Amino acid sequence: MTAPSQKKLMLFGGRAFPELAAEVADCMEIEVAPAKLYDFANGEIMVRFLESVRGCDAFVLQSHTAPINQWIMEQLIMIDALKRASAKRITVITPFYGYARQDKKHRGREPISARLMADLFKRAGADRLMAIDLHTDQIQGYFDGPVDHLWAMPLLINHIRENIDTSRLTIVSPDAGRVKVADKWSDKLGAPIAIVHKRRDINVANQVSVHEIVGDIKGRICVLVDDMIDTAGTICAAADALFENGAAEVVIVATHAVFSGPAVDRLKNSRVSQVIVTDTLPLPPERQFDKLTVLSVAPIVARAIFEVFEDGSVTSMFEGDE
Repeated sequence: MTAPSQKKLMLFGGRAFPELAAEVADCMEIEVAPAKLYDFANGEIMVRFLESVRGCDAFVLQSHTAPINQWIMEQLIMIDALKRASAKRITVITPFYGYARQDKKHRGREPISARLMADLFKRAGADRLMAIDLHTDQIQGYFDGPVDHLWAMPLLINHIRENIDTSRLTIVSPDAGRVKVADKWSDKLGAPIAIVHKRRDINVANQVSVHEIVGDIKGRICVLVDDMIDTAGTICAAADALFENGAAEVVIVATHAVFSGPAVDRLKNSRVSQVIVTDTLPLPPERQFDKLTVLSVAPIVARAIFEVFEDGSVTSMFEGDE
């Protein structure tokens, strides 16, 4: 009888953002596993993997970009196919976790869709979940299994440190919910913190009224830190408030560039000097502009995959950044 074979790592990428999967694979010096994915005439999705996955440690990467429901469904079908083909362990990688903003009920008769997402992944056959900068930490508790919450903050902070005079920086939280994250930025860069106080109308999506600035920002370079930019209404209103209160310059930093609807035009036409994001979501050329800088998360994802596969410590990647 021959000795048992060594465990095998396999990376699978959906159709939402194949370029990111390919870049992660390049960082790991492997190939994305071959698969055939296509739509039937009625829109149903078909998935078939083109080589054996039996006993493998499978990592399924899909960015939840528009059309978001299609790509979530495709990832679920990929997980199901792997489970039925006897993959040993399945790790779901969602650089941007869809429905993360619906993490609690604001009013009666509303869903908690972020929990539903976790339940769907588990039911499909996922053993582990990996995501970058979840909208709220509590989402980690929705999934019944290990969750690796990766941070883009070290990547973004290094870029700021290398390109902007940190002695003039003030870190700004665009709302009370991001103060904890802004505090971490402040500690790392040795910069003071300010907060934009705002009020959101829960009856109208993507509309915010900015009220006042808490903290001294006059003559400072303000770095507005958020987890995502959707329509850019919130972040541009916050930037306007900073300028009105004496900011010398405003730089917007966010992990997830959702860029829905008027976002690109709003950012292009705003007074901000830079918009710095990561590539957790695809950004085709028509959604890019001169002020935009896009940083790659592929090295972060690749190292996290390696640590999970080798039973190492994902936390060690961010030690000193907590």
